[in-house]
Amino acid sequence: MRWWGWGEDGEAPALPAAARALIADELGAREPAGGPPRVGLAEVRLPAGALGASQRRALVAAVGAEHVLEDHGSRVAHAGGKGYADLVRLRAGDGSRAPDAVVAPGSGTEAASVLAACAAEGVAVVPFGGGTSVVGGVDALRGAHSAVIALDLTRLDRVLDLDRQSLTATVEAGMLGPHLERLLGTAGLTLGHFPQSFQYSSVGGWIATRSAGQASAGYGRIENLVEALRFEAPAGALATRAVPASAAGPPLRELLVGSEGTLGVVTAATLRVRVAPGAHRYAGWLFGSFEEGREALRSFAQADAAPDLARLSDAEETRLSLALSATGGRVERVVRRYLRARAGGAPCLAITGIEGGLDEVARRRSALAEAMRSAGAVGLGEGAGRAWLRERFAAPYLRDELLDRGVLVETFETAAGWEALDGLYHAVRDALTGALPGRGTVTCHVSHVYRSGASLYFTVLAPVQAGSELERWAALKRAALDAILASGGTITHHHAVGRDHSPWLAEEIGELGVEVLRAAKQRLDPAAIMNPGKLLPA
Repeated sequence: MRWWGWGEDGEAPALPAAARALIADELGAREPAGGPPRVGLAEVRLPAGALGASQRRALVAAVGAEHVLEDHGSRVAHAGGKGYADLVRLRAGDGSRAPDAVVAPGSGTEAASVLAACAAEGVAVVPFGGGTSVVGGVDALRGAHSAVIALDLTRLDRVLDLDRQSLTATVEAGMLGPHLERLLGTAGLTLGHFPQSFQYSSVGGWIATRSAGQASAGYGRIENLVEALRFEAPAGALATRAVPASAAGPPLRELLVGSEGTLGVVTAATLRVRVAPGAHRYAGWLFGSFEEGREALRSFAQADAAPDLARLSDAEETRLSLALSATGGRVERVVRRYLRARAGGAPCLAITGIEGGLDEVARRRSALAEAMRSAGAVGLGEGAGRAWLRERFAAPYLRDELLDRGVLVETFETAAGWEALDGLYHAVRDALTGALPGRGTVTCHVSHVYRSGASLYFTVLAPVQAGSELERWAALKRAALDAILASGGTITHHHAVGRDHSPWLAEEIGELGVEVLRAAKQRLDPAAIMNPGKLLPA
């Protein structure tokens, strides 16, 4: 992964000429490198390493000297996640949130030894999988300790057991998404969990942050896919039993899934997998309004007829998406005919996806098409769906190019019940628009649907204000989170709490709820070494 952005060199898709012109016209974007300067790797400023001699000896004893890394490149690569604020800091040469060392255990036993050493030696521990957090979840904060390490789990990447009869797979937590799917695919299986960060995020990261894959309506969120897990805490090991259901008290698994590295670290998990689908049918649709499309998705979800993927963009996101993707051909022709037939208007793009056996997909596809037309949608065909599939992981690359061109890109996601969703949508849009002086735009899409409600995913694009990038980001964050809570939404649907959202957690779960989490931390992590400054309010 590039230390200053997303992915690897040479993988970024090209921004179409029409999209470059639109961004320049509406946001004043400049040519690449016209944005905030990006320093070279050697120029990133790091704090002096603070690992003491006895601390280093204890870590070397746990994992071996070759897996205790204190070099400049390793520290920079673990100096933050991939949120806008992370990239602004790193591109400017600010590596102040880098760990003092990177420690890479090769097994759950070694991970436990590292935690024991750090608890005894007063070293803070930040679990690090793919490093894709966008909420400050992997900032290497020391808390009250003299030093901090990044606990890099990428060596924990083995399949420990594959049970075809029970359809479960037990895998180590450092395994990245593509590696997992390749290994499952050789057995004709899939987990079906494809968050936007899929290419670089890990099984342990998904579990720690309660991740949601893009086709969650069909496959479920990660908490629905975890049957059991192995968890190492400074106080000892926890292992939940791999059974399909249990009434043996409140499920301990639910406390650990979503704990964001603050109680300990997931080292392995038993996941509920399924037979890989034999067919995929993704298609595009146009609705006359966001409200019309939202009502259609609600009716599908409550009739247990939702497609595996259901995604609905508002009018502004639809306009920008069509420009940025520049798919050309039939989609644009259908859109032009649609606008002529409706005398203009502001259509909203929906993408649906159905996966499964050939007969099942054919049946569901026919029923969905009939329901979509009855709800007022106009079909764009499967070409639009295939285009979305090709570009489904491209947004972070686009964010990097826009930042190069002097454009701020930030996202906010939430969820609420269907009755509250319209008010939430308008409140957050208004709050973000109000926090944008001058040029800028706010877009939104529904990204996940449930019987009782749906998620909303907002994107803000605005010109970078040189010298005040982080202040502007913080103002947008405050505006969005305040509006979300005031309108009955959750502060996060799938990005997690991390450092950025923690000031709002008490308002969502109450002071007593926070104290329950603090009590669990005190028992599992009595020295408070695990991921200081995350999840729990200061």
